[in-house]
Amino acid sequence: MCRVDFHDHHLPDGHRGRLTAAFTITAAVLLAQIVGAVLTGSLALLVDTVHLLTDAAGLAMALFAAHLAQRPPSARRTWGYRRAEVIAALAQAGVLLVVGVYVLVEGIARLASPPDVPGPELVVFGVIGLAGNIAAMAVLAGRRSANLNLRAAFLEVANDALGSLAVVVAAVVITLTGWQRADVLAGLLIGALILPRALRLLRETVSVLLESSPPGLDLDEVRAHLLKLDHVEDVHDMHASLIATGLPVISAHVVVGTDCFTDGHAARILDQLQECVAEHFDIAVEHSTFQVEPRTHSAHEHPQHA
Repeated sequence: MCRVDFHDHHLPDGHRGRLTAAFTITAAVLLAQIVGAVLTGSLALLVDTVHLLTDAAGLAMALFAAHLAQRPPSARRTWGYRRAEVIAALAQAGVLLVVGVYVLVEGIARLASPPDVPGPELVVFGVIGLAGNIAAMAVLAGRRSANLNLRAAFLEVANDALGSLAVVVAAVVITLTGWQRADVLAGLLIGALILPRALRLLRETVSVLLESSPPGLDLDEVRAHLLKLDHVEDVHDMHASLIATGLPVISAHVVVGTDCFTDGHAARILDQLQECVAEHFDIAVEHSTFQVEPRTHSAHEHPQHA
């Protein structure tokens, strides 16, 4: 009987404990800031609250994606749900973009006629938000580079911490000077902080979904190095992509001398090819698929562009 074996591909733990703690802190601060935004009427606090709402939603999506990533591969989904982290990060980037644009439009509209905002009350709620975001950042900081999912979550919390700081500064200015436009400017600053990071995260996640080559892996260099192996005559139809953070894959057709299939060299060449991509380059590709073929096989292949 033929048995199909789906490898676990080193399933990550998803860092669900950190995400759960960060979500709990963020949700608690969100409730406090909703009350503050209603009581003060501050644009900066309102924007920071909306941003915090997207943080809470983003962390919830990240937590759900981390849970999905634990599910094993199957006959239908041979990589399991490893790309759930990428999809969650993409969704968070999209939400951040929407919030950033809203902040800029609303802030510009309020510059002409800023409403009165009570400075002392705004200080209190700004400090609450800042303290909560710092706590959430501390929870996520240790593993923020572990995958795109955690990186997106950390970026959202870090952005909101800067927003809360802007709220505090605006509140102090209003309390000391009575200059109400400080609240509007703080809101615009939050929007300016959101957009660049959202665009960068969007670019990275889209690159993964388009199956671009993993950052730091030069396929021309890989091809040149493989061609230096004994008996390798040509390398073509090479593809490399990133399934999820820490899971690069590569495949290629490798032409070897016809005698390699009669003297036993073919099996050894396959070992060398896989060892090469797993150990020689800065990006270690442990999951590789090589088709070792004689030069006469090209007549049976469709034209390729890689």
